[in-house]
Amino acid sequence: MRILLSNDDGYFAPGLAALAEALEGLGEVVVVAPEQNRSGASNSLTLDRPLLLKKAANGFYFVNGTPTDCVHLAVTGMLDRLPDIIVSGINLGANMGDDTIYSGTVAAATEGYLLGIPSIAVSMTSFEGNNFASAGQVARELVERFVRNPIMEPILLNVNVPDIPYSELKGTEVTRLGRRHKAEPVVKMQSPRNETVYWVGAAGAAADAGPGTDFNAVERGFVSITPLQIDLTHSAQLSHIDQWMR
Repeated sequence: MRILLSNDDGYFAPGLAALAEALEGLGEVVVVAPEQNRSGASNSLTLDRPLLLKKAANGFYFVNGTPTDCVHLAVTGMLDRLPDIIVSGINLGANMGDDTIYSGTVAAATEGYLLGIPSIAVSMTSFEGNNFASAGQVARELVERFVRNPIMEPILLNVNVPDIPYSELKGTEVTRLGRRHKAEPVVKMQSPRNETVYWVGAAGAAADAGPGTDFNAVERGFVSITPLQIDLTHSAQLSHIDQWMR
């Protein structure tokens, strides 16, 4: 099988190297990742300049664009045949709840899903990155499961792995996305040139973290697996808005 890997932390990220190592031997592994860290890029495509595809000394390909650019370029122009599955990660930091809207890691997998390819986004739930091997093993087991028992429709899975040794993981839970409180205000500072600059504030704490959510699962030491979809239609409001417009 052919496995396409990408991420949003950049082609040099240790999580990407750990993912490639974990999936070694399952098939042909091709890596196409951003040239630099593009965390928070979401599902953005670069349309105002051409993209460059280069190959690093370790065999990874990198693109001067977004995670979405990387997967789109690989699938629609670079590869001579489609990958069987796409895995994005391993991200340093969780992508749970509302984070998935902004996540470049999820965006790379989403692009694969939109192109009709089963796709998985894998993230660690801390910024310390002490146990990439745990997330790598989880990713390998999911790919092996897909090989044994393929799902005959495009799937998009958002996977969050606690940053603990693999032997300490309690198992896996299929979850829904939780919700966060409103984000913290932007941080206002003065630059060395006496310009006012702003840093985006920290994400809010979990607001909806009850049983069945991704937040709840990882808090209890479980791997969270959330199937995602891309239909943004607010179906429950269709009739209400239709009446409002009359």
